[in-house]
Formats: sequence, C-alpha cells, structure tokens
Amino acid sequence: MHARTRTALFASAAIAATLSLTAVTPALAGPSTSAHTAAVSSAPAPSQGDPRSTTNRVADFYGAYIDSVWDNEDPAASANAKALRSFYLSAAAKKKVAAFEAKEHADGILFAQNVPVKWKVTYTGSGAGHATSLVTLTWSDGKNPEVTKIKVQSDLRTRKITDLAAVK
Repeated sequence: MHARTRTALFASAAIAATLSLTAVTPALAGPSTSAHTAAVSSAPAPSQGDPRSTTNRVADFYGAYIDSVWDNEDPAASANAKALRSFYLSAAAKKKVAAFEAKEHADGILFAQNVPVKWKVTYTGSGAGHATSLVTLTWSDGKNPEVTKIKVQSDLRTRKITDLAAVK
C-alpha cells in the first residue's frame, strides 16, 4: 500500500470517528445542561444521624411520624404513628399532646389537621438537662410556602421529647 493511500485511509477513519463522536456525545450527555442542573439542584441532600443526639432524634421522630401520617391509607400507618409517639415522647408530653388533640381536634404533634410536605429540625440550645430544637414545617410548595414552627424540648439523659409548643 502506498503512503498516499494509507494517509487517505487514516484521514477518512479519523473524520468518520470525529463525526460519530459529535453525533453521539449530546445523546450520551443526557438532557440539556439547564434541565440537568435543575434536576441536580432539586435532589435531596444526603441524610445522616447520631442516636446520641437529641436533635437527630427529634428529626428522626418527625421524619418517621410525617411519613406515617402522610401514608394514612396504609393499614400500618396509624399503628406506626402511635408506636412512634410511645417511643419518642415522655409520659408528660403524651398527656399534653392528647389534651391538645381533645381540645383542638387536630394532630398534637404537627399542631394541624393536615400533613406538611417538608420538615426541618434545627438545634437551638440546651441547659438544665434539656435540649431545645426548632421544627419547621412547610405546608406547600412554590415561592411563598406556608410555614409553621414548633419548639421541641428533649431530656438530655433519656433523649425523649418532654415538651412541644407551637411558635406563634
């Protein structure tokens, strides 16, 4: 084979490979950059926890409790919500929740009759054997979602929730 023929053959192969990559690369990349960015930015953050942390336990409780009441058509949901209250709340907190529910005909954990779409728990301080967390409940999506807050007090020794109060 002559050098000129080999050069032409290699050049043709290189052009064909380049054109193939140009055609295939956008398909391999997936959706457009703006759509990909939106999907990535809305992905939930990784979760982690520590069973020794009262704030993590409050977050665990609210996450599991909201999941249970959200799935109210699942036969196990009501039993699960009751079991969560029994495990995470002190006797005094259970009494306070029951009194609120009897008076207000609303959920004494969420201080509402419906279920939030999002929740967040933030440590706000500790002292006298208790830690305080602020639970932020988000009730809708969009630019101006409705938000309520609940002050939750936990015993540092037992890590049980000892008091809940709606923040006005």
